[in-house]
Amino acid sequence: MGPAETVARASVGKRRREVANPQPSGVEWAQEDVSDSEAGPSAPGAERERMAEEDDDIVLSELDDEELVAQMHDDLYDGLKDEIIEGTNILLERGWAPYDVLTTALVGGMKVVGDDFRDGILFVPEVLLAANAMKAGMAILKPLLAETGAPKQGKMVIGTVKGDIHDIGKNLVAMMMEGAGFEVVDIGINNPVENYLEAIAREEADILGMSALLTTTMPYMKVVIDAMVEKGIRDDYVVLVGGAPLNEEFGKAIGADAYCRDAAVAVETAKSFLARKHNQMAVSA
Repeated sequence: MGPAETVARASVGKRRREVANPQPSGVEWAQEDVSDSEAGPSAPGAERERMAEEDDDIVLSELDDEELVAQMHDDLYDGLKDEIIEGTNILLERGWAPYDVLTTALVGGMKVVGDDFRDGILFVPEVLLAANAMKAGMAILKPLLAETGAPKQGKMVIGTVKGDIHDIGKNLVAMMMEGAGFEVVDIGINNPVENYLEAIAREEADILGMSALLTTTMPYMKVVIDAMVEKGIRDDYVVLVGGAPLNEEFGKAIGADAYCRDAAVAVETAKSFLARKHNQMAVSA
């Protein structure tokens, strides 16, 4: 099966249709009302356990490739880390290229998660579970991808600005970006200008992502952007900003390329800007 083939996702679609009366998530890029420790089975936990019990009779190794990929999409949606590890190894054993496993089985599944998060069907705890399952599969694929020189969507440096120690939203963006096929370098929290400038130069990044939760720290994003302008490197990078107190107007005022209200929007925006940048380079070449 080639990576371009369409994979059936009937069970995922069925699960999405069964979600009753989804409420707006109201989750911002750096909102801190949920911690990683709270990402375990909670409100939907009983339902997740019930579905897991129903899936106990599924033997992944007995599924054909198309069925296995569809099941992995389901398992990602449910945040089932062990099943994703097993499915990833099975596909590799069957001769799948690491890049095809990444794009078809993992990134394809995370797109459903991202879409449902954007639409308010999934919330931060469920997305964190899915992202952690994705990272388990990525841990297997990363060294293989490096060996084969597989293409990447792009490279992002991301960090919380100086004076701000909040990181749940930033971490979620980083995991969702990795899930979409981007290489992500997370420089952590409380970053001065120098940290950002050093990281984007060292990593030869395409994108700089900055996060802030506090109204007192969000103005520091402009300090970073102004420093990039002063050094003549601003146009070399796509700059994305996010966080609970931010809005689109603020993003434009400080000179960012875009404000992203949540992780799903960050992924879509990054893809859009890089595609535009690549097209411009192709035209000018």
